[in-house]
Amino acid sequence: MAEQEIGKVGHFFGKISVAMIKITGELKVGDTIKIKTHSGEFTQPVDSMQVDRNPVSVAAAGVEVGMKVAQPVKEG
Repeated sequence: MAEQEIGKVGHFFGKISVAMIKITGELKVGDTIKIKTHSGEFTQPVDSMQVDRNPVSVAAAGVEVGMKVAQPVKEG
């Protein structure tokens, strides 16, 4: 399957390792995503997401979700 951009990191909370991602495609719990960083990239499954501190299983374009990430990330 071809890669598809699903969003961009808007903010990263380092103490809790949570990234706020502005969704531009569609993202579901269970999907595997690749996060590109300034020093490379890493892949991780989407175990859970939150919108306004409420769990969601699907996020559509225009929504900003909070998601725990395996490594520190930067905006953009």
